[in-house]
Amino acid sequence: MPKRKICIVTGTRADYGLLYWLMKEIQADPDLELQIIATGMHLSPEFGSTWRVIEEDGFTIDAKVEMLLSSDTPVGIAKSIGLGVIGCAESLDRLRPEILILLGDRFEILAAAQAALVARIPIAHIAGGDTTEGAFDEAIRHSITKMAHFHFVTNEVAAQRVRQLGEAHECVFTVGSPGLDQIRQLKLLNRDELEIELGFNFKQQNLLVTFHPATLDQKSASEQFHELLSALSSFGPDVGIIFTKPNADTGGRLLIKLIDEYTATHPNTKAFTSLGQLRYLSTLSHVDVVVGNSSSGLYEVPSFKKPTVNIGDRQKGRIQAASVLNCEPLAVEIAQAIRSSFTMDCKGGVNPYGDGKSSPRILSVLKQITDYEPFLKKHFHDMGGLK
Repeated sequence: MPKRKICIVTGTRADYGLLYWLMKEIQADPDLELQIIATGMHLSPEFGSTWRVIEEDGFTIDAKVEMLLSSDTPVGIAKSIGLGVIGCAESLDRLRPEILILLGDRFEILAAAQAALVARIPIAHIAGGDTTEGAFDEAIRHSITKMAHFHFVTNEVAAQRVRQLGEAHECVFTVGSPGLDQIRQLKLLNRDELEIELGFNFKQQNLLVTFHPATLDQKSASEQFHELLSALSSFGPDVGIIFTKPNADTGGRLLIKLIDEYTATHPNTKAFTSLGQLRYLSTLSHVDVVVGNSSSGLYEVPSFKKPTVNIGDRQKGRIQAASVLNCEPLAVEIAQAIRSSFTMDCKGGVNPYGDGKSSPRILSVLKQITDYEPFLKKHFHDMGGLK
């Protein structure tokens, strides 16, 4: 009997880290054939050519879809989406998977979803139903939900939202966040090992900073980031600061330039294009506070019993652990939130995004369904109240 082909699309270091253990589960299953399409930032030298990490981890990349233009203007991003649709259409036509697995809400994933939709390839979407009011990612996520046929959500609130969008109850599965699987499975580096890996000497107190453009905010990403840098400067040289650089979003390259300029004049700081999952999660385990507006501050950080200072509206609407402090993108508010976080006790905190066993749950569902094709014809399921 031929193996069932399950294809995964990954476009960034972040979604690859979340998908890693699911990919391992599929790869190890004797009844399944894992197919991988790498696209977006993975293929860009500017963002670390992280497709090499995928291969170093023992995976075979079946298709590389070039789509990322050097421009991060709205026009450049729109053109990248168009290139992604073309490239994914060609790759899917060649690979012919039985089902396509997509995670999240980035524009690379939207391109893959559009190509699969018209090719009549069923889509399983991970992490639908969340809200992020400060970025157009929210509209992308909900769009993918309507194109998808199976929904693996991270929490019950998200499950309710997916049903509210008219999706069949029996196709919505609450599995938790697959990013927590990494925390449960990886053996993290100790402090001495991590300092060698990073080439960075930790201070008595340390911050990990990741800040992405909030694409729907009135205040520009660079204005917000200047406020963040001003707040960080108020702590002086005795606080260590590790930056991870932003994704290829609108305005992201200017933030990268600002980070490079800042770290060049502040010896207590260091910046990385991509830490990789082992170094990133190890860093989370050794810093005191995570600062910025990345989803990781809400998804993964609470599992380390560490506080998160969440800046602005980019993650607004997501459910949050008690360890998350929210503040406006103003220097005085950011600095005050960081100072407050230094005194927080998060040892008793609970992560609302699961227990780190998402991947086997997803795989179990995928294997229980013997034929995905009947799900292609979707019905809108009203929640009641319509006349």
